[in-house]
Amino acid sequence: MSIANSRDLDELCYPFIHETSWLCDYELLTDELCAQIGAVLAALPNEWDDLRQDLEQLQPLVLHANGSIRGRLALKEADLVWLKSRLQHFRQQLVTPPQGFVLPRGSAPVPQLHIVRSNCKKAIRALVRVSEEGREVADILPRFLNLLCNFSFTLTLVINQRRGEAETAFASLSYGPVKPASGQV
Repeated sequence: MSIANSRDLDELCYPFIHETSWLCDYELLTDELCAQIGAVLAALPNEWDDLRQDLEQLQPLVLHANGSIRGRLALKEADLVWLKSRLQHFRQQLVTPPQGFVLPRGSAPVPQLHIVRSNCKKAIRALVRVSEEGREVADILPRFLNLLCNFSFTLTLVINQRRGEAETAFASLSYGPVKPASGQV
């Protein structure tokens, strides 16, 4: 027996909450991304107005991505051009970009940005499932979420750099060249 929506609107948080499609999961993930960007904004120091302006412009774009499958496609190519230009702007600020993986560390709002980054990947994976279910997914949506993921990661590096906090490198034992165990040749 499937769960039905209550007729009492006070008992219904979202009209599609009981759907079994991945579209509902995608919409919930992008809703969460929007809330997480709000948490980043709340934790952002006042003196970093450049980051604040970008995040304030970015937050509604996430909600536009949210409704762009069930409703009308609301993201435009100009939105991606803007986000990519901001990504490049902040990458150019990095004195020493990391080579390889780094552990997600730092003071707020760095952890929140890492959660945004990680949840972008979940939203992209949900889009894969939405497409598998036969719904049309405009290619601008995964492109936007991939850019948002990379933008969020870059902001973590910029913030840590501005604070003088070094990144902690991570050397995977699962990928890359095999290294002999200590004491072995």
